[in-house]
Amino acid sequence: MPLVTTKEMFAKAYDGGYAIGAFNVNNMEIVQGITEAAKEVNAPLILQVSKGARAYANHTYLTKLVEAAIIETGLPICLHLDHGDSFETCKSCIDGGFTSVMIDASSKPFAENIEITKKVVEYAHDHGVVVEAELGALAGIEDEVQVSAEESHYTRPEEVEEFVAKTGCDSLAIAIGTSHGAYKFKPGTKPQLRFDILDEVSKKLPGFPIVLHGSSSVPQEFVKMINENGGNMPGAIGVPEDQLRQAARGAVCKINIDSDLRLAMTGTIRKFFNDHPDKFDPREYLKPARAAIKELVKHKLVDVLGCDGKA
Repeated sequence: MPLVTTKEMFAKAYDGGYAIGAFNVNNMEIVQGITEAAKEVNAPLILQVSKGARAYANHTYLTKLVEAAIIETGLPICLHLDHGDSFETCKSCIDGGFTSVMIDASSKPFAENIEITKKVVEYAHDHGVVVEAELGALAGIEDEVQVSAEESHYTRPEEVEEFVAKTGCDSLAIAIGTSHGAYKFKPGTKPQLRFDILDEVSKKLPGFPIVLHGSSSVPQEFVKMINENGGNMPGAIGVPEDQLRQAARGAVCKINIDSDLRLAMTGTIRKFFNDHPDKFDPREYLKPARAAIKELVKHKLVDVLGCDGKA
């Protein structure tokens, strides 16, 4: 089975009231953990690569790892560029075999965002590739994406119809209170996504797939594991999973998860070295890290996104 686009995935997800998991990948163990989990529960997948991941692991290595995952699992998998920051970056990924790209011009004025996005859409569609765009700005840090709380703002529902019509984008990432990184909300606060904004956007774009970025829930067992083994992550709070489930039952067809994978891998490796300070074989500490990612992803696919059995 070749790589697929998200078109059919999203149509089924919208009608079925579930979301597709979009997991960021950086190396072999992360790819294996995600895809082994998806195979066990028969879930479709979006494996996404950021500009930073391409710089770290190399475009060719990452695409070949994803191709190997398709051979091993037989699952429908979309290879997606996360937060493409320019036409040139998107074009490079399209030319390099990606089946989906995100152009993130959300930091630009509305008219400029439309202009940049439309240019990417035209090139992508000519090559059979789908495009995700963004309206609104999420706070937080993820690779090159760094937005302060002051610069962040919610998506304005009154802009979405014009934006989608003029750009021709295939899905839209919106800002309703999620944020990048592990520190999404202040300790002592009760996180609450703006479902009123999501509802308004859904009414203005009936049947159109919506995307949530910055949707890691920051599992406290891994935060604790990191802190008990030499780390320092006080007050790391993520998006409540019940709110993600609610979003997945509505118009949200794609939910991005990255920080949770990093926490699972880092926490497991920190504990391994604390328990086995004399060990030095990467296979010994990467194996439990891969297993931790697998269990985490399986939980997300089944209990949060509801896309198990949908491949």
